[in-house]
Amino acid sequence: MKKLIALFTLVAGLAFIGGVPAHANSLVSTTPTSGETLESAPSAVSITTELPIMDAGNDVAITDSSGTRVDDGTLTIAENTVVVGLKSLTKAGIYTVSYTLLAENDIPLVGTFRFTFTQPQVISTPTPQPTPTLAPTPSGNNAGTTLFVLGLLLASIVVTVALARYARKIFSEK
Repeated sequence: MKKLIALFTLVAGLAFIGGVPAHANSLVSTTPTSGETLESAPSAVSITTELPIMDAGNDVAITDSSGTRVDDGTLTIAENTVVVGLKSLTKAGIYTVSYTLLAENDIPLVGTFRFTFTQPQVISTPTPQPTPTLAPTPSGNNAGTTLFVLGLLLASIVVTVALARYARKIFSEK
């Protein structure tokens, strides 16, 4: 009986060890990076991981220093990168990104990072730059092009007539 219990314990232990993923998912990069100070508000935050992210079950929340969510709720996943859109940031301060990301056959990747948004000291309106204009394209009333096309048409008629006469000559000789 003791041998049976020992064998059962060994098999259960091996099954448990075999169930743990051999390669755990990890964070590769973020945009903005953790601790970065920004003078212009980002329109999105991206998180890149080592393993491809599943399409469902992921959560990314971005909050300001008072705990109010500033993400717009859109979550886009492309292979190893998750992108979440941001509402327009109006307050300077520290923003916290909290994430729970799922990769297939892996434990959830859970974490947080922070970035700081500081409004620029001077807000200037960019001056519009004139767009370069292109030269107008020809309208197609070019006499040279018309003569060239008509010449090609005439040459094709001459070749067709010559081939027809040649074919008639070959078949009449037989």
